[in-house]
Amino acid sequence: MNYFADRVTSGFVERLNNKIRTITRRCYGIRKPSTLFQRLWLNLEARLFYATKWRSTLSTT
Repeated sequence: MNYFADRVTSGFVERLNNKIRTITRRCYGIRKPSTLFQRLWLNLEARLFYATKWRSTLSTT
């Protein structure tokens, strides 16, 4: 109903939750929560870094 009232979707949050769930499944066996959070941070930050780097190479060509 929120989409029809304000044209706002929860797509970003749903995508982030799915990404976290997938990484958690892949990292089965990690015992320390700090290691899991490091893995999440690395994956999300690397994705942002390479996405901006890829976009900048597209704009220069």
